[in-house]
Amino acid sequence: MNGLKRRGFLAAPLAAPLAAPLGAGMMAAEQAREVVAIGDGITMPPTVYAELLSKLASGIEPDNYALGGVVEKLELRMAAELGKEMAVWLPTGTLANHLALRILAGDRRRALVQAESHLYNDCGDCCQTLSGLNLIPLGAGQASFGLDDVEAAASRAAGGRVKTPIGAIQIESPVRRKTGAMFPVQEMKRISAWARAQGIGLHLDGARLFMAAAYSGISPKDYASLFDTVYVSMYKYFGAASGAVLAGPRALLSDLFHIRRTFGGGQHQAWPFAAVALHGMDGFSERFGKAVKISEEVLNGLKAEPRFVVERVPNGTNLFYLQVKGVNAKTFQERAQVAHLSLSAAREDRFIVAVNETWNRAGAAEILGRFRSALSDLH
Repeated sequence: MNGLKRRGFLAAPLAAPLAAPLGAGMMAAEQAREVVAIGDGITMPPTVYAELLSKLASGIEPDNYALGGVVEKLELRMAAELGKEMAVWLPTGTLANHLALRILAGDRRRALVQAESHLYNDCGDCCQTLSGLNLIPLGAGQASFGLDDVEAAASRAAGGRVKTPIGAIQIESPVRRKTGAMFPVQEMKRISAWARAQGIGLHLDGARLFMAAAYSGISPKDYASLFDTVYVSMYKYFGAASGAVLAGPRALLSDLFHIRRTFGGGQHQAWPFAAVALHGMDGFSERFGKAVKISEEVLNGLKAEPRFVVERVPNGTNLFYLQVKGVNAKTFQERAQVAHLSLSAAREDRFIVAVNETWNRAGAAEILGRFRSALSDLH
């Protein structure tokens, strides 16, 4: 929420799907118009989250240590969406990725991951410290790696004095450290076919998988079919305050609730997260698809303006770079806020602009007008 003013923050939670259950009476007209071009989803302050839970309460069946109730309902829904036999609720994506690799690798302790992946860079060496896995990073500085990289790593693992075979491969897509770039699906397919022929487990860190689908045209189920296990975030864009789901074969995941508790992930009750995530999933693909369409029209309009420089991320998703010529970036950000357009602070005079559901609050012409308005008020 860096760079997000108080007015923009309070407005952010009130986009679809939350407007209907909360009611228009709660929203000031100007707040309902705010396009918050920051982040993947809509973050709710406690009062709004509590009111949504109150609206949903009559249909919520609580769980017991994340078993049964609305948690199970969410698990069944996500398993069906991903074409997997079952799914398991976990409190964090870090734990979902960690346990997926732990189970897939088994006694084969080496696992291949992207050098720029979240698991390799941002999880405190959890796999190495807690599960004795040896993560081998591939594709340094890139969003992806190739089958050639995989085969070379496998050859090194098998060719040492002590044979240490590869047990699992994780692919993250989109890659947030590479500004939302996707792992090329054709290379995914090549790696998947090779790994399955070798009996090597495959895991997809698909935290933002449902967002990627809107840009690639490939369904989450089709992506998931290339992997044994798949993790999807419940909070990044489905609205939950926290949580993750790991989906895969029953033979691998049926006893995962035991391991979940071993790692301290056996929450007494997870229904306040699961109920909101399940609610947010309803119609998400349609809503986000509409937001993407609006944003593409806005991008085309910005490209036609000589003082705006738009840079798309190659094979990217919902993030793009924007530079404004001849204008102090901080001043432009402040003027955009006045025009009901929230932008994060610029880095080296470039904004990273995020597309999310709040782009549905105004038409493309209106949003483009806000960008222009922020520019026209500067001299």
